[in-house]
Amino acid sequence: MAYHITKAVIPAAGLGTRFLPATKAMPKEMLPVVDKPAIQYVVEEAVAAGLNDVLMVTGRNKYALENHFDRVAELEATLEAKGDLAKLQRVQESTGLADLHYTRQGDPKGLGHAVLQAKMHVGREPFAVLLGDDLIDARDPLLSRMIEVQQARRTSVVALMEVDPSQIHLYGAAAVELTDEEDVVRITGLVEKPSAETAPSNYAIIGRYVLRPEVFDVLETTAPGKGGEIQLTDALQRLAVAPDWTGGVYGVVFRGRRYDTGDKIDYIKAIVQLACDRDDLGPELRPWLMDFVASLSAPVK
Repeated sequence: MAYHITKAVIPAAGLGTRFLPATKAMPKEMLPVVDKPAIQYVVEEAVAAGLNDVLMVTGRNKYALENHFDRVAELEATLEAKGDLAKLQRVQESTGLADLHYTRQGDPKGLGHAVLQAKMHVGREPFAVLLGDDLIDARDPLLSRMIEVQQARRTSVVALMEVDPSQIHLYGAAAVELTDEEDVVRITGLVEKPSAETAPSNYAIIGRYVLRPEVFDVLETTAPGKGGEIQLTDALQRLAVAPDWTGGVYGVVFRGRRYDTGDKIDYIKAIVQLACDRDDLGPELRPWLMDFVASLSAPVK
């Protein structure tokens, strides 16, 4: 039976320790990327792909996430009274984006455990998982293509990106076989954060998944893996080697623009890149940036 995919799960229970002390009292997902929190870009991506039912899996001290997507009547009334309709519209954009739900992960037992918390909400239908650290440029659609592949092949689908072999230890890595579609591969094996010497390829798993509900059955019996956590990669490995039962796992190879906001340097790069591309900021920022870069190579007086 074919299901129209409508549900997205966004795990957002991490502590954000790489951004301390900024994340001591503020969720890492609320760190601004130009003038919107990172989490809003992710929800907008889900909605653009037709997924209007969004479940966030949160943890302690994540109330700011719920507040951001809720109404702020006093602020809206103040902006309206001042006639600042442009800012009012920006504030209201996040409120009506999607049908948002929230559940708590409780113990921080890993990404696989976080996804498992969505079982009751999702039910027995395919669904998407979007990780908040990975921002996909809206001009380079990925999730809609993954949904298309899932619907056509009735399988679980992960997003892959070719990375420098020296960086593969930062990701889950996939062993793949080519298919009749240029951007689609069949995944024959997965390993979490392998060394460059043991990695099956330089195809790295990035933070987008479209999964069949059988993944919940597998996660319930998946033992803690790397880092003592229940790894989603380990569950996907089990799905990949049991295609008769699960349909296997396929990958969509993404060659577009991706911004990693989970790393300090890449987070700064994301802000600069996105700001430079904006019509309201780019014309002033780009010339300044070029002058600044030139000044870095100028001799010190």
